[in-house]
Amino acid sequence: MQNPVFPGFCAELMERYDCREAIEYSACGLEPGRNVKFKKSGRSLCTVYLRESSFTAMVVVGRRERASVEAILPDCFPRLREIYAQTREGGGQRWLMIDLEDRDEVYRDVLRLIEIRRKPLMKRRRCHGTLGNSEIRRPPLCLGG
Repeated sequence: MQNPVFPGFCAELMERYDCREAIEYSACGLEPGRNVKFKKSGRSLCTVYLRESSFTAMVVVGRRERASVEAILPDCFPRLREIYAQTREGGGQRWLMIDLEDRDEVYRDVLRLIEIRRKPLMKRRRCHGTLGNSEIRRPPLCLGG
């Protein structure tokens, strides 16, 4: 992948949520190919579908998130509002497929949607060692770790 935004997106999710990621291959008719699933405590944060120069973040808006998402929609970038309006609801969910190429307003809106799904961790000191009670951090799989 040639997009420099993708590694930053991965790192930001890992830092904010201390989540797990899994690189998988999906034969799904909606979006076949490699993807990276980010989960925290068994709950999906988002799934990222890789392209040559961009990536698509799929964020699921379920019944629990619907009111909160609709409350922030007026403040979101028009493209995200359009994606939300055009995505049909099924089983009480909307699977928003959002293309990201830059760290622009849509990128920030995607992070806001994910934040509604799961509140970020409070900032805590992280260390790359094994001394004392330091937390051992590995690089995300999507960054080659």
